[in-house]
Amino acid sequence: MVTGASNRQIPRVLVVDDDESMCDLLAAQLASHGFGSSFETDPARVIDCIDSLDVDVVVTDLKMGAIDGLELCERLVAARPDLPVVLLTAHGTLDAAVGALRVRAFDFLTKPPDIDALVATVRRAPQNHRLRDGIRELDETLAEAPPPFEGMIGTSPAIRELTQLLGRVATVDASLLLTGESGTGKELAARAVHERSARRGSPFVAVNCAAIHPGLLESELFGHVKGAFTDARSDREGLFERARAGTIFLDEISELPMTLQPKLLRALQERTVRPVGADREVAIDVRLIAATNTDLASAVEERRFREDLFYRLNVIEIQMPPLRERGEDIWLLAVHFVDHFARKMRRSTSTITASCAAVLSAYEWPGNVRELANVIERAVALNTSSSITVEDLPGHVRARRPARGKAAGEGTDLAPLEEIERRHIRRVLEMTRGNKTLAAQILGVNRRTLYRKDLKSPTESKISEAKGVS
Repeated sequence: MVTGASNRQIPRVLVVDDDESMCDLLAAQLASHGFGSSFETDPARVIDCIDSLDVDVVVTDLKMGAIDGLELCERLVAARPDLPVVLLTAHGTLDAAVGALRVRAFDFLTKPPDIDALVATVRRAPQNHRLRDGIRELDETLAEAPPPFEGMIGTSPAIRELTQLLGRVATVDASLLLTGESGTGKELAARAVHERSARRGSPFVAVNCAAIHPGLLESELFGHVKGAFTDARSDREGLFERARAGTIFLDEISELPMTLQPKLLRALQERTVRPVGADREVAIDVRLIAATNTDLASAVEERRFREDLFYRLNVIEIQMPPLRERGEDIWLLAVHFVDHFARKMRRSTSTITASCAAVLSAYEWPGNVRELANVIERAVALNTSSSITVEDLPGHVRARRPARGKAAGEGTDLAPLEEIERRHIRRVLEMTRGNKTLAAQILGVNRRTLYRKDLKSPTESKISEAKGVS
């Protein structure tokens, strides 16, 4: 066993096994491939000198005496998180894989290991740990920096284009109209614009025009004076005044009563409001952001909305993309909601299986992000394991899988669900730079499951077959 510290170019590996002949064999094989190697037959002695171990990787047997490989790995990882541990087991069972993941082993191989696989794993282990350290440092840096748009999650072209556009309009103090289907995050976008604008230090006031009785909406927006009506026992400041120097967000603006529309138009043109029952006007300084899930231009044609108010509101219009057009954002949002609701409910749920992610991606999400959040909240509440599975999803989401066939399967006979799953796995493998162990942990599946998957696309598979490539 190697202890102490030294500067070296050759990676050192410590083999731990209570079978001395196996230790000697593995150490010799690793040495023949250019590693510095040593071995120890007593895991207790390894634990005694954890802090002074001068090795880059530990390879340990799973089944030993009083201290088995799982306990040794757990102790090593706790004391030396920088030291990767590879477990060897004579039985490549699911229980062994789960045990290896539980103690945060870098990898596990069947015993006796294929020497090429062992060498590749040992060579990759220190590099992977350095990569994880770099990612951790990057995460810490990003955590300290303010997000470009608070709460707006996604990397799809649609969301990138949206955030770039919102960033530009945030610096322009003009009326903004957000349009799009219900549940696409219009209020979130409005708040993002406010936080990026020069008004961010002042209030953001949100009003749902459909949620307030039409007879009370004027008083809510513009305020009233004492005695203006039966229950007006004192003067009350309106929401336009409360948002002074800030932003007022009028959601579902299409529900604004026709009798109130000219008063809103005057407020925007003159920058003043007249409280109900008052004989004077009050100056206001706000930016107006309005939102609607209906076609306001059609409402104008049908004389349900004033044309002059429409043009006053529609200085800048931004269309919010529906979730079905945001591709990979569905999975990113789902992971975000799993983490959010698991923390809120104090559940251990931490990930989503690949098959579940595939079903989520195949569903059309008529209720958009709001519906996805509700589905994930339900799944976390009902889930009894560490991963959200297809069975945790409501029936209407599971039932909306595309039918098998060429029309839905991009010209192939492959079931769309299987193709979506493959694409999802390939994306995770790209994120982990080909590390199947790390990818398996993210996906919530057994590492060997990834080896059984044909991760080529149908087109790639046909090309390989045509070339005679297996």
